[in-house]
Amino acid sequence: MQYSVTPDSIAEISADCLVVPVWKDGGLGEEAGALDESASGALRRIAASGDYLWDIGDTHLLHGPKGCDAGRVLLAGAGAPGEFGAREAAKFLAGAARFVLARNMPQVHFALADLEANGPDAQWLAARLAQETEVAAYRYETTRASTKRDAVLEGVSAPALADGLEQALRKGQAIGRGMNRARELGNLPGNICTPEYLASHARELADAFDALSAEVLDEAQMRELEMGSLLSVAAGSVEEARLIVLHYSGAGDDSKPAVLVGKGITFDTGGISLKPGLAMDEMKFDMCGAASVLGTVAAVAELQLPINLIGMVAAAENMPGGKATKPGDIVTSMSGKTIEILNTDAEGRLVLCDALTYAERFDPACVIDIATLTGAAVAAFGNHANVVLGNDQELMDRLLQCGLDCLDRAWQLPLWDEYQKQLDSNFADMANIGGKLAGTITAACFLSRYTEKFSWAHLDIAGSAWHSEGARKGATGRPVPLLTEFLLSLAEKD
Repeated sequence: MQYSVTPDSIAEISADCLVVPVWKDGGLGEEAGALDESASGALRRIAASGDYLWDIGDTHLLHGPKGCDAGRVLLAGAGAPGEFGAREAAKFLAGAARFVLARNMPQVHFALADLEANGPDAQWLAARLAQETEVAAYRYETTRASTKRDAVLEGVSAPALADGLEQALRKGQAIGRGMNRARELGNLPGNICTPEYLASHARELADAFDALSAEVLDEAQMRELEMGSLLSVAAGSVEEARLIVLHYSGAGDDSKPAVLVGKGITFDTGGISLKPGLAMDEMKFDMCGAASVLGTVAAVAELQLPINLIGMVAAAENMPGGKATKPGDIVTSMSGKTIEILNTDAEGRLVLCDALTYAERFDPACVIDIATLTGAAVAAFGNHANVVLGNDQELMDRLLQCGLDCLDRAWQLPLWDEYQKQLDSNFADMANIGGKLAGTITAACFLSRYTEKFSWAHLDIAGSAWHSEGARKGATGRPVPLLTEFLLSLAEKD
């Protein structure tokens, strides 16, 4: 999809459709007013007709308006001007993008100037326009014999409101593409998206960008590194585990890299601690942390950010079998710490802890792990918030602010020493679960024991990574926006 800015007057733009906001009182902005004047008041008559409340989601499509070079004008409700913030702008742009994608409108112009007058600045709007359009255009088709496609949207333009809009459009497009990459990987079934499939995808991604390189550790290499914890998760599966490492070099060798570590459980039965059958199909989404890492690395490479970045994926399939790890078994992690596995369904932390230890060799500026880790996070926050914990308040504060800026929000939970004792074991250095209480916190407590040597934050995305119901069912692509916004902030800081 192509994105551009144009200095032309809105009435002179020969697009297939012009998207024009109408405010709740039927008022038109300056750009819409200029178009209305050329159209002999046609827009104002519809806006003031009383047929619509002009809430966000209300639309009226005007065909072949006189005095306008565009084929159509979409009047789209924007709600009350005084209540039009970032969330409302995103909802407006997403709805308009879905509308034009559902119709034969290959070239579309969005009148962003009227939105900027009451909401976020021009750069934010341009970036969000491209992001929402990319996300709206995504369709899962890989395993479907026949599909009904929306019309193809070839190009989107916006007015030349301010400097830097083309760069903002590129940013939004890269984030949207990164989200769609993560969504596609998450939506693939477990019999296709195996640990080796993720490894192959990472190699292909590295081949696509000069600044990227990939290395993949197989089980033999992990045994040499004594990654007993990670390997214990894959023990019951015929699919071998993989540790995938992507190196992005956008800065000098003296610049410490940020490291992203994604949980890549390509299917999670729970192992011997077998999950109930209801909705177990959704456990193909248990690799959405890994998918978000791959999507974010792709966005960073596309934007050519001047940072160094390591993207790691700890990939395994958790299955019951004759060689599967059993409750009560004790394994030794790469760090040398021993773990009593009381529940084989608490496997994400077992692959992550060895990956976190491996991350030490990169002398990282910071490490962020991303995982669909605990049902407790879903119980506490539903599908809205990413959950953040860690050992560096400055790092977590930056993540929280970036989440607010890009609307991929997070909420911090405490990581107090009092919770650590819930992991006590009579037979090993620690247990892999902490009992019935504070499950999200005790899972982070477990990971914290492998992060003493670097600045670290943990994102539990069990609630935000996918939707479970109806037509919306599928991976969301979160938290690619949050992670990309964070890395953009590092690039600006440097």
